[in-house]
Amino acid sequence: MKPDRLADGVYRVAAQIGNRDLFEGIWPIPDGVMLNSYVVKGTNKRVLIDLVKDWDGALAAVNQQLEDLSLDAGNLDYIVINHMEPDHTGSMAKIVEKYPDVQILCSDKAVNLIKHFYKIEKNVHAVKDGETLDLGGKTLQFFMTPNIHWPETMMTFLVEDGILFSCDAFGSFGRYAKCFDDEQSEEELVHLASETERYYANIVSSFSSFVLRGIAKLDGLDIKVVAPSHGVVWRTEPEKIIDWYKRLATYMQGPREKEVAVVWSSMYGNTEALLSSIVEGIKSEGLPVHVLQVPQTHESFVLEKVWRSEGLVIGMPTYEYKMFPPMYHVLDILERSHVVGRKTLRFGSFGWSGGAQKQFDEFSTAMKLDCKGVIEYQGSPTEEDKKKAYELAKAMAKEIKG
Repeated sequence: MKPDRLADGVYRVAAQIGNRDLFEGIWPIPDGVMLNSYVVKGTNKRVLIDLVKDWDGALAAVNQQLEDLSLDAGNLDYIVINHMEPDHTGSMAKIVEKYPDVQILCSDKAVNLIKHFYKIEKNVHAVKDGETLDLGGKTLQFFMTPNIHWPETMMTFLVEDGILFSCDAFGSFGRYAKCFDDEQSEEELVHLASETERYYANIVSSFSSFVLRGIAKLDGLDIKVVAPSHGVVWRTEPEKIIDWYKRLATYMQGPREKEVAVVWSSMYGNTEALLSSIVEGIKSEGLPVHVLQVPQTHESFVLEKVWRSEGLVIGMPTYEYKMFPPMYHVLDILERSHVVGRKTLRFGSFGWSGGAQKQFDEFSTAMKLDCKGVIEYQGSPTEEDKKKAYELAKAMAKEIKG
């Protein structure tokens, strides 16, 4: 890759990561992910904003681009660390070895993390909220935006060019051959939309209240470009990705989209036998339905659709007096991600004994679910069960539709 020019003296240096590993050790990235770092060259000083994990040759790719920008060994004044997660800092020791006199700038809470993660204590400086750094014709300003999505997180704003270096905020999964939002094809934009929402749901959703606070803090800035550490750079419609994240953040408390996510699992087909009645009942009111089978569908994709949907249907059998284990895992992920307040139905079969409902009730209470009904039956469903399922699903969809 070659460096991408964002403005005079401002460049993205990036690496495209493949799909071999799971992001954060949890989330699948079937189309990979971008690792974006940025270079700002003033007349007096040169800065590298955020780093990369040495992952799939990322460090070699970034080093080559730094050399293309004449940032050879020793020729770098500052590193700005917006966020300490290792996908943005994993190469820190090697970068410092290459630039031994470089000064590291970060939030106060990041100083101790740098010490413990990378054993670096020399030339590490905490910056304050609103503090500026003059590079010579380029001014960086630092804003503390904690818990988007670690406590030490900050963002960096390039005043003269209106560029916001936002690290994980406003990011997306996926690899993109071209740097900017306006360079993507229609097909790529559709893919970007899905991977932006999945990224948000998987990585950021738990911290939605802090996202809203962070966006409010940025309100007074004249943002012309949003440059995240994952995904594309938003130069034509920077307000689009900011407003998009604001909408995604509001899904925590609502309102959400008038859609229903049906998450189901079945051992021998008896729970599945009620699925079509549920789906038909929802569709009879004209609502979009996302039907997701687990464990066949990874919880990453389940969370993406559940996060945006006002309605949630859980279908699963009893397994040895408790919930079907794959569904227990999915509900645990949903609870951890602060999925709360959805209008909900639950259906499922049991054999010699029930028990799944008791565990489900615990999740329902913890997640503040507005449960509209339960259809639980021994063995296979009767025609009466199917009719009840259809009517409950229809009623819930009608309430969501308003």
